[in-house]
Amino acid sequence: MLKLRPLRDHVILEPVAQEAKTKGGIVLPETASKERPEKGKVMAVGPGRRSVKGERIPMEVKKGDVVLFSKYGPNEIKVDGKEYLVAKEDDILAILAE
Repeated sequence: MLKLRPLRDHVILEPVAQEAKTKGGIVLPETASKERPEKGKVMAVGPGRRSVKGERIPMEVKKGDVVLFSKYGPNEIKVDGKEYLVAKEDDILAILAE
């Protein structure tokens, strides 16, 4: 069970490692690229931000969604030895279809 509860329009993401392949089909190990992943699984979402009138704006993403996000938007955190990313909903670019 994740011990984080995001506030406002923040989202907790678990990075999804993307397997890198060359054009020739050679699979590169994860250590070959130290770039931050741009794909993640939504682990928790906040309640949403408030409009200028004080009304709650619901989040478009939900727990379990796999999303693409801005490479340098989220902040890295570590909880119980596991790495997560905390992003604003605006940092999320798309939800990947199942």
